[in-house]
Amino acid sequence: MLPPVLIQIAAFAYAILSRLAYVLYVGITLNRENREASEFRRFRRVASIVMNNDAAAFILLCVLTRNTLALPVSTTVSVIIGAALAVVGSGTKLWAARTLGSDAYFWHNFFDPANARGPVATGPYRYVSNPMYTIGYLQTYGLALITRSLPGMIAAGFAHAAIIAFYRIVEKPHFEQLHR
Repeated sequence: MLPPVLIQIAAFAYAILSRLAYVLYVGITLNRENREASEFRRFRRVASIVMNNDAAAFILLCVLTRNTLALPVSTTVSVIIGAALAVVGSGTKLWAARTLGSDAYFWHNFFDPANARGPVATGPYRYVSNPMYTIGYLQTYGLALITRSLPGMIAAGFAHAAIIAFYRIVEKPHFEQLHR
């Protein structure tokens, strides 16, 4: 049996590599010059697997590294705050995804730019320009707080930074080019 610290290190590495696989696979695929509308279904299927793996890796990390974050508040307080963050983050992400529709959630406009929707000003987009990648990431910090996981908190910050970089490097330039 491996020592717990090695299991925790492996879980942390798995979570970080899973996030990199997510943003790199999606980013590289979306930046390819010759994307065909017919490729969208395959892309969506693979992207779903990569994204679900990323979420599972993060949850596993938080569970395996629970109680590694020393906080000046009781467990009850950190669980309540973490749960509130998780509810707000998940709710915002779901609301944004519902507002955009499932095709937009999976970057359909990269594969079929002729049918791309213009800027959205309904749902949470009425209040925040990018709710999915900002408020929608609060649940990762919330889970790290609930489990009191220091590696989880670090991985949440890494995941958040990686998706913001993805947005600025891949998504935003594409969107701006589509809607000039």
